[in-house]
Amino acid sequence: MSLRFDHHPVRLRRSVLCLPASNPRAIDKMADLDSDAVILDLEDAVAEERKDEARGNIRALFAGSRPAGREMIVRVNEAGSPHFARDMALVLECEPDAVLLPKVRAQDDILELSAFLSENDASDALRIWAMMETPLAILNAGSIAEAGRTRGGRLDCLVVGLNDLRKETGVPFDPARTYLVPWLMQVVLAARAFELTAIDSVSNAFRELAGYEAECAQGRAMGFDGKMLIHPAQIDGANRTFGPTEAEIAEAEEIIAAFSTPGADGVNAMNINGRMVERLHFEQAGRLAARARMIRERHPT
Repeated sequence: MSLRFDHHPVRLRRSVLCLPASNPRAIDKMADLDSDAVILDLEDAVAEERKDEARGNIRALFAGSRPAGREMIVRVNEAGSPHFARDMALVLECEPDAVLLPKVRAQDDILELSAFLSENDASDALRIWAMMETPLAILNAGSIAEAGRTRGGRLDCLVVGLNDLRKETGVPFDPARTYLVPWLMQVVLAARAFELTAIDSVSNAFRELAGYEAECAQGRAMGFDGKMLIHPAQIDGANRTFGPTEAEIAEAEEIIAAFSTPGADGVNAMNINGRMVERLHFEQAGRLAARARMIRERHPT
């Protein structure tokens, strides 16, 4: 779901729920869940012998009416795997909002997939999300993100995958994610440099909601736009944590009102309640207010 403020799209991606495409019961319940986006997973969450069944479930879903008000993403198997060609044929047939590419290592992974989609006449609206879950992905985060700004580039979002990153680097689990923070921040910085969305990694202990919400708060403080989820119980915490607070909305509306007064067109900075506010804050305020409006429209009172 997106709006536009100025020339950049404003997207609502607070909660990104990952569902195994091999589980039709979970897919059936999706319409009643309040996540901003849903990833239909053909990769890690689907056993080898159930890949064809999972593709059939996605095909059946897209043959009907899509759930309104949320982005639909298909996570395919790794490029070069025996399943990739069939996964991509399904993506071309169903045209979800995005395809999530796992095990990204370099910019060429994104450019090759972009070229494949364009060569096969996929709609420009079909975007690419990248799983940042390999050491090379972190090392190459800037150039990977830059693929979203190349000619014909479709990259829209970076999603951190810490389970694979921990496995490949040997960094043990730590609730505070102490030694992973520099890598997480590298992904956020790359996303911001090229105006992409950054989604924080899953929290595996979905029954430990207090620890999960602390991790959400840490992710928001680092600058992530939302969190990848593995259980519906995590949706509410992500929506609350990554959504704008009432105080932030009130401040944004005050800034918008100040810069919208007659004669303010040529003003680049002004004093608002003892704080010097620049025009760049006006654009930030507009984007925040747009996100708040999108949330209100989903839940009218």
